[in-house]
Amino acid sequence: MADGSSYNANLYIYDLSKGLARQLSPMMLGKQVEGIWHTSIVAYGEEFFYGGGGITSCYPGGTVLGVPDSTVNLGDTEVPRDLFLEYLSSLRESTYSPEKYHLFEHNCNTFSSEVAQFLTGSKIPSYITDLPSEVLATPFGQALRPFLDSVTITPLGNNGMNGYGQR
Repeated sequence: MADGSSYNANLYIYDLSKGLARQLSPMMLGKQVEGIWHTSIVAYGEEFFYGGGGITSCYPGGTVLGVPDSTVNLGDTEVPRDLFLEYLSSLRESTYSPEKYHLFEHNCNTFSSEVAQFLTGSKIPSYITDLPSEVLATPFGQALRPFLDSVTITPLGNNGMNGYGQR
């Protein structure tokens, strides 16, 4: 089914704390946390991410978060763009609908890891996906959990809600 074309896939990594996690985590959590990570997948000339608005896309770097703090090359994929968009559509209707978003258990990073595995066979770095459980294991994380459970991250892109593939 592949058309023989190869496409590059990248992971965009944003620190939602803008450096505050690195500065405050030793005092607040009793351990060093480098950032509060939001991730997205960039492939086929678009940035795809999951938040409280569901699966959304925009031009790379086009969210309100601006330029990513770092980028990881995930490698190449031979998955055609049309098949990828069908895959995202099925995820949106099942696993990654807006109402299934949860800051700790089902978020942008679980989405990015699943999509990276679909495209390249590799997950995203574990320091990103392990962060929620590390924070919740601290007394401060436990104290904040009721508040944090109500938080929804939605870094809207240029295409708005569920607007992927509409360029």
